[in-house]
Amino acid sequence: MKIMTCFACFCVVASALATAARAEDPPIPRPTAEHKILAAEEGTWDATIKSFEAGPESAPTVSKGVEVNTVMAGGLWVASSFKGDFGGMTFEGRGQYGYDPYKKKYVGTWVDSMSPSLIVLEGTYDAATKTLSYAGDGVCPIDNSKLGMRMVTVAKEDGRRVFTLYATGTPTGGKEAKMMEIEYTKRK
Repeated sequence: MKIMTCFACFCVVASALATAARAEDPPIPRPTAEHKILAAEEGTWDATIKSFEAGPESAPTVSKGVEVNTVMAGGLWVASSFKGDFGGMTFEGRGQYGYDPYKKKYVGTWVDSMSPSLIVLEGTYDAATKTLSYAGDGVCPIDNSKLGMRMVTVAKEDGRRVFTLYATGTPTGGKEAKMMEIEYTKRK
């Protein structure tokens, strides 16, 4: 009987401690205005891709692709899946994007079928121009050297958005060069 009484007391104390601990837990993070900017990219987007393999002054190679963006449960992250064609080769990429309230920066990662490395991104948003800019480092697919990347997305008034990729590294002579431009049109 004493064992049962001690066990019952233990259960009551453990329950009270658990309740007190839950009351002290920080609140569950909720999406902020910054997260809502990313959430606007949710949906399926048709892409017209212009690649500047011979340099930004050359005529681009044009191809098509599709991007599907999903806001994850909780609204804090956007998962992105891209499929397209670059120079006759199938291309796939995956990204995830969010806003880090501690860094006060947009953050993301990117992997794709043409690069052996994970690209970690940090960025900012300019509300006046509706421009989201990220920077990160990748690996050049030609010579495996470090390739600095700047990714700029501008939201247009008509619902389209334009993504431009700039790179800095060995293939660009150490100067920033426009490598790609993608115009996205959201499916209805």
